[in-house]
Amino acid sequence: MKLLREPLEKAIAAAATLHGKSLALLIASSLVATTGIVAAGASSSGGLSPMEAAAARALMEEETALVATAAAPAAPEPDYTPTSSPEAAPSAETAPSGPLPAPAPAPAAAPAPEPETPVVPPTAPELPEAGPVKHVFLISLASPGYEAAFGPSSQMPYLSGDLRPQGVLLGNYSLLDAAALPNAFAAISGQPPTPAAKSNCPEYEECLYEVETLTLPDQLVGARFSWHGYFEGMVDAEGKPDSCVHPEPDLVEAPAAGGYASRLNPFVFFHSLLDLGDCDENDLPLEELAGDLAKADATADFSYISPNLCNAGFLEQCAEGAPQGAAAADAFLAKVVPEILSSPAYKEDGLLIVTFGAAEPAPPIDPAVALAEDPRKVGAVLVSPLLAPGGTDAADYSPYSLLRSIEELFGLSPLGNAAGTKVRSFASAFGGGNGGD
Repeated sequence: MKLLREPLEKAIAAAATLHGKSLALLIASSLVATTGIVAAGASSSGGLSPMEAAAARALMEEETALVATAAAPAAPEPDYTPTSSPEAAPSAETAPSGPLPAPAPAPAAAPAPEPETPVVPPTAPELPEAGPVKHVFLISLASPGYEAAFGPSSQMPYLSGDLRPQGVLLGNYSLLDAAALPNAFAAISGQPPTPAAKSNCPEYEECLYEVETLTLPDQLVGARFSWHGYFEGMVDAEGKPDSCVHPEPDLVEAPAAGGYASRLNPFVFFHSLLDLGDCDENDLPLEELAGDLAKADATADFSYISPNLCNAGFLEQCAEGAPQGAAAADAFLAKVVPEILSSPAYKEDGLLIVTFGAAEPAPPIDPAVALAEDPRKVGAVLVSPLLAPGGTDAADYSPYSLLRSIEELFGLSPLGNAAGTKVRSFASAFGGGNGGD
């Protein structure tokens, strides 16, 4: 968008020095260029991408403003065709003998100038609008197993005892894979699991997506919504909080035990976010969350929140003597969730989604019980002032459903496999979405 905007800004600056027909010609040529951009994108095999459409919309809106503020062209001076002065009558001495020549016909009157056709800018397509939910908070953890999270003997008392009664339990929310990255990629871009992702991308570069692969943040920015990712323990090489931290290409990541790891941060794997600076601007340390929650207008429309490896619930990641696994994840929720639920943005029109992005069940005490439970069935909880508390939704949901639901809440089209006809959406609980098949 920046590459398209800079020439437009120069054109607008130049227009400030022009008047009348010169200004109209400048506006017309700019509109023709914009129309060409839209036509080229629409005629391509995939149509306009969200980023292209947003760029075109921005161009159209700038040009529309330019037309609206331009001074009306001065009325053209009337064109008068001077009549030819009559030739002097010949004197008697010079007059030729014989009949006089016929008088020359009078010149035809010059046609009146046609009025200039006013330049009418194309109508810019309307931007999507969020439905009743305008602030979505997504917390991603590692699941100890459905029964360990929501069963009668839950290892997560805050999640199952305090939070779940306030919202709706998605009892059949299931993962695509036990590893974190396949589910995260599906939940933000609709991409299917790959062998490298199932191994949590030990070599960073082999999991990088090309710039053409768009994400939910790309859609949100294109539609002029905001997003932030918040990651606990994300620091630079000197141990200072930093944004968009990821390994260098061709290197293997060696995260500190219990700390930040790029496998918890799916946004750093997409060139569409890395190359244009969106990741540097919006992929932030968790410390930034509290300040952003203080005011509704400082709270992003979409917030993705991930604790570190220990507090996410991964086993053997916490310091000796500290809560481990599900207990650590539950303690993280008990600290962060009340801050979200008390924020102005959540109280007004928020939705909190507590989900599990990886399966990390504890070693079973009874192997027979472990075989009876699919570790990928993890469940999820929705909490919102717009939902009736204490409900249960038994429909089948997946990370693709998570993406589709959020997209529909913001009026966006589904990406990748989220567009599948059998992918269900829970957006219908808020008066939107198609619910899938």
